[in-house]
Amino acid sequence: MPKKILKGIVVSDKPNKTITVIVERKYQHPVLKKVIKSKKKYSVHDEENKYKNGDKVSIIESRPYSKTKKFEVLGDTK
Repeated sequence: MPKKILKGIVVSDKPNKTITVIVERKYQHPVLKKVIKSKKKYSVHDEENKYKNGDKVSIIESRPYSKTKKFEVLGDTK
């Protein structure tokens, strides 16, 4: 099974080697046929503490680093 790759924006970089990324997706409601936006926050492993608030990043699914951290930074998105 392929690993998930998501794009989002960094909203927090306070913990050491961790950033919080918010990923927004759009989908159509199955009954109402209305386009809905939903947001989800992911805790992401950032080994070098390189990314700061407002950066656009790509994240990829990886081995669990902790209870909530199951993604790591793939790179920045332009």
